[in-house]
Amino acid sequence: MIELMILGFLAEGPLHGYRLRERMEQLHGHARAISDGTLYPAISRLVAQGLVRSDSAPGRAGAAKRMLNLTEVGRDSLRQRLREAGGHDITDGHRFMVVLAFLSLLPEPTERDEVLRRRLQFLSEPAGFFYDGDHPLRADELDDPYRRGILVSARATSRAERAWLTEMLEGSSGRVAPWTN
Repeated sequence: MIELMILGFLAEGPLHGYRLRERMEQLHGHARAISDGTLYPAISRLVAQGLVRSDSAPGRAGAAKRMLNLTEVGRDSLRQRLREAGGHDITDGHRFMVVLAFLSLLPEPTERDEVLRRRLQFLSEPAGFFYDGDHPLRADELDDPYRRGILVSARATSRAERAWLTEMLEGSSGRVAPWTN
């Protein structure tokens, strides 16, 4: 997800590492700080792969700063990663939100819709957090009010997201996000 966020934010324009980390933390949530030890090795990997270019730019007081730019190869890689989002990128809500944040960068509505269909399929499958043997417990079967709260919140969130996904997919015929034209 770190690499996807780097590529996604750089697709919006050049950034230096500090601003990039700020945007990533805003998207990822302030509770999940992104350390230099996570960010800069990821940037280095992307530079080594030719997906990101690091250029020197004038900074304040004459000190140069490194600006990060997405290469065309990087843009292609980003689109491929979005197209192929699967596994935990679909099943983990936080990871899916990162995919969703950049999904409009896929130029074809059919490609975006396919990712949404995978998420909708996942959310449509029965799931449980707590079990009695092999039997998943419903909220009304739990005595623990906090566990019941988890199930009630998860059900409401899932219902709302499924409704949004269905609305997006039903209204997608010919839809193109205005920022991808």
